Amino acid sequence: MKPSPSPSPARGPLPAAQAALAAEHAATYAYGVIGARVAQARANEAREAYGAHLARRDRLTRTVRELGGAPQPAEAAYALPFEVRTPADSERLAAVVEDRVAGAYSDLVRSADGQLRREAADALSAAAVRAARWRGVGVAFPGLTERAQAARTS
Repeated sequence: MKPSPSPSPARGPLPAAQAALAAEHAATYAYGVIGARVAQARANEAREAYGAHLARRDRLTRTVRELGGAPQPAEAAYALPFEVRTPADSERLAAVVEDRVAGAYSDLVRSADGQLRREAADALSAAAVRAARWRGVGVAFPGLTERAQAARTS
């Protein structure tokens, strides 16, 4: 679940679409873990997010093919950023996952145009809303949070 390097907008939308697809693969994996640990009161929210990520993953698979690429397959497993033992851990993981997905879509927004850009902006917005719900608070610039934190620590 480590973030991939930011694709250059000059290289076109294919690398960014591949990175967003990789983020969706990781998100669907993570939501399997989240669903097993989340509190019953938030189980529906986790199921809906899982379904949304599956749908976006499938849409991105088609998009990558339309852009002339071979869709990146999912990994067998993903390393989580921390151990998930409690419902609170699962909520924190969900927020981290959504932040990472938003970051991938922000790159796609920068490198795409037309309908693909609109779809990427919608996906970024949806991920930001889910992150805010899981965290209990939003961020000023969704999709850029992780990059800002990385810049502060490097």
